[in-house]
Amino acid sequence: MNMLLRLLTLPLSAPIETALWAAKKISERAEDVYYDETTVQAALLELELRLELGEIDEESFEAEENQLLIHLKEIREYKLQRAKGNV
Repeated sequence: MNMLLRLLTLPLSAPIETALWAAKKISERAEDVYYDETTVQAALLELELRLELGEIDEESFEAEENQLLIHLKEIREYKLQRAKGNV
């Protein structure tokens, strides 16, 4: 009976299941990008270089650096929680 129901609802359930699968994969990829430490570290290095080249002033540097460091801390906390199995 269960198999028959599944076959009868396949035209409706297949596209829904496919959309849910795709949404899950997109979400996983976005999470990977957001929680990538290397990207933030590279941004910090680029920011420091811009300061040294005089492209930005000290105040702008500190504001942007603070945001990047907050994000880096968030990434590390997330990875710690994930290692503990809480995420």
